[in-house]
Amino acid sequence: MIWTTLILMAAIVFISRYLFLEPRLPIRLGPRVLHFLHYTGPAALTAIWAPIVFHREGSLDLGLDNPYLIAAVFAALLAITTRNVLLTTLLSMALFFIIR
Repeated sequence: MIWTTLILMAAIVFISRYLFLEPRLPIRLGPRVLHFLHYTGPAALTAIWAPIVFHREGSLDLGLDNPYLIAAVFAALLAITTRNVLLTTLLSMALFFIIR
């Protein structure tokens, strides 16, 4: 049962990617759909980091004792000011490990 589920999931992922990446298939997306798809990356990333930063021990945690929140705010401010991904990542991780 597990192998069947894994194979079916792999087939679904492959087919869904193949339909849009194969240039010989006559599937073309309109400009509005393409514009809408630009928001999927930020939406997926927000769905990953928001619960980690704001949710702790079963409730919303917006206090100054939340190291995830402090490091996230620091990372956002650093990213806005420096526009350097590597520097932002390293410094915000360093701050997180220092205050944790």
